[in-house]
Amino acid sequence: MLSVRNLTKIFTVGFFQRRTINAVDNVSFDLGKREMISLVGESGSGKTTTARMILRFIHQTSGKILFEGKNIWDFRDIEECKNYWRQVQGIFQDPYAPFNPMYKVDRVLYQVFNLYNDEPDSEQKDKIVEESLVAVGLRPKDILGKYSHQLSGGQRQRIMVARCYMLRPKLILADEPVSMVDASTRASVIRLFADLNEKYDTSVIFITHDLGLAYYTSGRILIMYKGRIVEEGETESMLEHPEHPYTKRLMKDVPLLYSKWRDI
Repeated sequence: MLSVRNLTKIFTVGFFQRRTINAVDNVSFDLGKREMISLVGESGSGKTTTARMILRFIHQTSGKILFEGKNIWDFRDIEECKNYWRQVQGIFQDPYAPFNPMYKVDRVLYQVFNLYNDEPDSEQKDKIVEESLVAVGLRPKDILGKYSHQLSGGQRQRIMVARCYMLRPKLILADEPVSMVDASTRASVIRLFADLNEKYDTSVIFITHDLGLAYYTSGRILIMYKGRIVEEGETESMLEHPEHPYTKRLMKDVPLLYSKWRDI
């Protein structure tokens, strides 16, 4: 489904003294249909920059991103771009930025139908919105009609997951999707991704610093360090026999995992 080849992003920073930063450096990986993988690394490792390039938010310096065999930067017409974004959705860590404080939650959700030229009848719209909210553990009567400042960070993040759920995308890039969700609802949000994966063949890329989350959600893990993928493999085998020192260091920061593989 998705093929990333030699992806590189170089930022130029500074005003008087210009310098370059290789945020992503020659990254390559493939993602199959219905596959759930995790891109794991500490802050600044290039995970989110990689996701933003896949989502067409920023252009790569070099390399290719192919979705179903097509280069995503060959999409020029606005309708082609809309079709791509309908199939490839992102959920980001900050649950505050996506909300216009002047809009009620209703408008944020119902706007999806207008953005992607999907206009079911009014009754069907209501049903889709309510089903999506219930799926992420929210009661529609407690959410609809409210402004974003009346909601908690966890509620906002779950609304973003619900908004994504409404489209039934082929690929979701989830950047720290449970970082603002309390422990009691974290499992339900993760189950929602599994439900999308099973029922609608949705592939998921989890972007996280938490190797424990990657272990419980993904069949394959890619370890990213200083802009490069330094290790990749099936979850069980890689965590049982990690090779790169950075992977071993990450495992020591996760007590439950390290207790299982404490001989590493």
